[in-house]
Amino acid sequence: PEHSERGGKKGERGGKKGKRGNVVQVVPELENQAQGEDRYAQMAVQAEKLQRDKVLAEARAAVAAANSHEGEGRRKKRKEKRQAEARERMEMEAIQKGLDPTLVLDDSVVEIPQGANVAKFAELLGVQPNDVIKRLFMLGQVLTLTQSMSDDLIELIADDMGRKVRVVSPEEEYAVVYHDSEEDLKPRPPVVTVMGHVDHGKTSLLDAIRHTGVAAGEAGGITQHIGASIVNIDGRQITFIDTPGHEAFTAMRARGAQVTDVIVLVVAADDGVMPQTIEAINHAKAADVPIVVAVNKIDKPGANPDRVRQELVEHGVIPEEWGGKNMFVEVSAKKKLHIDDLLETILLQADVLELKANPDAEASGYVIEANLDKGRGPVATVLIHRGTLHTGDTVVAGTSYGRVRALIDPRGNHVDSAGPADPVEILGLNSVPTAGDEFRVFEDERDARKLAEERALRARLAEQETKSHMSLDDLFSRIEEGKQTDLNLIVKADVQGSIEALRDAFEKMDQSEVRINIVHSAVGGITETDVTLAAASDAIIIGFNVRPTGKSKQQAEKEKVDIRLYRVIYQAIEDINAARVGLLSPDIVEEDTGVAEIRETFKVPKVGTIAGCYITDGELHRDDKVRIVRDGTVIFEGEIASLRRFKDDVKSVKQGYECGIGISGYQDLKVGDTIEGYIVKEVERTE
Repeated sequence: PEHSERGGKKGERGGKKGKRGNVVQVVPELENQAQGEDRYAQMAVQAEKLQRDKVLAEARAAVAAANSHEGEGRRKKRKEKRQAEARERMEMEAIQKGLDPTLVLDDSVVEIPQGANVAKFAELLGVQPNDVIKRLFMLGQVLTLTQSMSDDLIELIADDMGRKVRVVSPEEEYAVVYHDSEEDLKPRPPVVTVMGHVDHGKTSLLDAIRHTGVAAGEAGGITQHIGASIVNIDGRQITFIDTPGHEAFTAMRARGAQVTDVIVLVVAADDGVMPQTIEAINHAKAADVPIVVAVNKIDKPGANPDRVRQELVEHGVIPEEWGGKNMFVEVSAKKKLHIDDLLETILLQADVLELKANPDAEASGYVIEANLDKGRGPVATVLIHRGTLHTGDTVVAGTSYGRVRALIDPRGNHVDSAGPADPVEILGLNSVPTAGDEFRVFEDERDARKLAEERALRARLAEQETKSHMSLDDLFSRIEEGKQTDLNLIVKADVQGSIEALRDAFEKMDQSEVRINIVHSAVGGITETDVTLAAASDAIIIGFNVRPTGKSKQQAEKEKVDIRLYRVIYQAIEDINAARVGLLSPDIVEEDTGVAEIRETFKVPKVGTIAGCYITDGELHRDDKVRIVRDGTVIFEGEIASLRRFKDDVKSVKQGYECGIGISGYQDLKVGDTIEGYIVKEVERTE
């Protein structure tokens, strides 16, 4: 007992000492004593701790109470200032983009860019970043200010704060609606596309126009490598998009782009309206573009311009002199007759349209064509629709972006800027864009990169999802799986009789397991339209004595469409039958080696006709078998009699080189024909 009393007294003294302020030193002693048997000492320690916590809490509360009114006022002012600055910034951006500021400043829904980081999210909502981080932490997401938030997290945190948000993709974020005031708009030159049927003189007419619309001294210096040309007449400019019926025109129409102001429809006076003429009329009507008709070849015997007018009236193209609204000009591209009249008519049509654009805005427009140049990298020819493009500008074109290193005009000169309706080549993109892509200038290169990369990612994902279309090789496996009951075919042949023979043969085949449907049949080469139709209808293309034309072969590989080419009808029927019972595997296959384009022909005594050729693809060998193709139709098959470069006999000629070719037993070679080389390989038949 005596010992415990002393212990108690010591504890009291220790407690008093603690009250005088030396709490830190005394508490460990008391804790040591608490480990002993003294319960009273332990209770005293607990009381001491409770008292201290209470005093500290009261002190904090007093400080907070003293500063509460002042601190709250300061915070409120800071918040209001931030919000006012944000509203002002948004208003300025809206005005620069030509948008209505009242719509942008609607506080009900806040637009948050996809992948925004914590700091950006807090700034757009006008809240403290720490508040966002705390809420993320409560959800088990430990993020710093510079880390991105997922779409779900953005919506979840905003909802937790009682705010409405909408997550916008980069495509939406950077979308621009152009609004130009009337005083900013200035007259601009017209953009003209020349269209018409093959061999009606589109290229000849363009050449005649170029030589008429430029000074004599400049004519030799014009280069046509950029896919567009500029013609000046009476101090006014007209921009012509080259390559009549340009693939970009269709691509741009599909994207809803208005690129061409006037279409010049070329119709031969001795030939009249043909299938491609009708196609061009339909293109123009779909795009709501006015048509100026150039009735060409009026110098030829048998030319009948009135017959052309009558035929065009049937397709809704009515001459002005007959009460319609289409201007007609009779020309001769070969003899350069009335070319001036045609150019004046185009300018008159442009005056009616009152074409205007804002040259002082940031540039935007469309890609006419693009390619990869070995020395210069990706090169894109663009047509400026609005604004002025300068060297050094950051541009986005489809999935490509970059800073413009150089601008090159149609004459091959380097220029510092280009305005509305000017076609220019641009260098400096990181990849090759697609014809028909829209391009525009960005202030910030990071924004440009973000948008281009987002588009590229979506394009890659779409490509991965592209399904493989039907092919004869997998027909039997599909039948076994119970998937395939129909076999869709597109039949193309050299003559109508072949189509009828194939159709009859397919109809007589056993249709119990596989029903054969001929989706489309026509005379002529296999075109890109056929490939598109085959991809859409999951069909196989059967070609009889015809070949793929233009880029249809590359498109078929891209779309994974099966093209089968035959020269004997029973082979096609055998293959279809074999595919139905799972025995298809050809024992003889043809492998293409090279393609040569005939650019000139020469008559050599005692030898015959020699074709001056340019190898456009692959490599042609002396011992290859060859087929002569004219307008997509195979007109002869045989062997090479001679293959020469300059005066030397050679074994082979590679792509990009010129050569002379003689064909055994065939003399009717013409400029424009294609010589396709191939070798025959034997493959073991497997069941």
